[in-house]
Amino acid sequence: MASHHHSDQRNEREGHGHAHGIVDPTIATTTRGIWAVKWSFVALVATAAFQVIVVILTGSVALLADTVHNVGDAFTAVPLWIAFLFARRVPDRRFTYGFGRVEDLAGAMIVLVILASAITAGYASIDRLINPRDVDFLWAVAAAGAIGFVGNEAVALFRIRVGREINSAALIADGHHARADGLTSLAVLGGAVAIGAGYPIADPIVGLAITAVIAKIVWDSGKVVFTRMLDGVDPEIVDEIEHSAEHVPGVLGVSYIRARWLGHRLDAEIHVTAKGSPSLSEGHELAVSVAHALSHALPFLANSVVHVDPIGQSGIKPHHVDAHEHDGLPIHTH
Repeated sequence: MASHHHSDQRNEREGHGHAHGIVDPTIATTTRGIWAVKWSFVALVATAAFQVIVVILTGSVALLADTVHNVGDAFTAVPLWIAFLFARRVPDRRFTYGFGRVEDLAGAMIVLVILASAITAGYASIDRLINPRDVDFLWAVAAAGAIGFVGNEAVALFRIRVGREINSAALIADGHHARADGLTSLAVLGGAVAIGAGYPIADPIVGLAITAVIAKIVWDSGKVVFTRMLDGVDPEIVDEIEHSAEHVPGVLGVSYIRARWLGHRLDAEIHVTAKGSPSLSEGHELAVSVAHALSHALPFLANSVVHVDPIGQSGIKPHHVDAHEHDGLPIHTH
């Protein structure tokens, strides 16, 4: 079995492998991610600043509480910023796969924050339904709701777009977090309009409807983030790896594929069967060709390990050592 390890992530750092450009892909994508986090943070702070102006004009304590809530939500970008900085670090002897998992951890934290938003919105809506009360400064409440919705939705669209560009589940989740906050502000606006129209009961009803939408966001975001944390990938990615490898000249078939996300970069391990009985040098060259093909087919691929097996010895099973015992050890296998 010949094997080749390919890493675009360390081309610039260690001077081996093959590169398709001057910029390390990990550096490029994390730079893009940090750029998105930075400017969306600025936008959310600006939104909160507009709300502060409304609070000063009206003296509404309720609006002040909502503004403080939005400022706090803006700072959820900080863990993601830190995660992108960690992703740039070179793997060491303790963290041999690098630090991409920090980004997954940040994504999990963001999902929990969205869940907290859903619980808070639901509790407030039920409380208002059971204990109705008058709302002062309706025009201010409506204005703050409109400002909060526009600002948060703009940030949501921005984060989700960049997150999809760099395949960052955490950044996409943070975009959905901004969207959840925007929906909460929209509920505030809808409730103010309903109260002004003489239907105060509509306020908590709208709040409950928005809570249901946020709960759906929690489910969708959590499914993606926690699937990645459990080393899950979309089957389409596995199909693309198999398709790309099978079309490399000299490859007879693909017998084994493993892939997992580390943050927004992908690691893959693949066993291919070679035609004939290749020499060690020929097997190595074939592995290099397969790794090269994978790097073109999957731009987000950071590392690939390619094993080349001769016919009749492909896959994992031929390399499995049957149960045995030696040196006084209990029966074991490899």
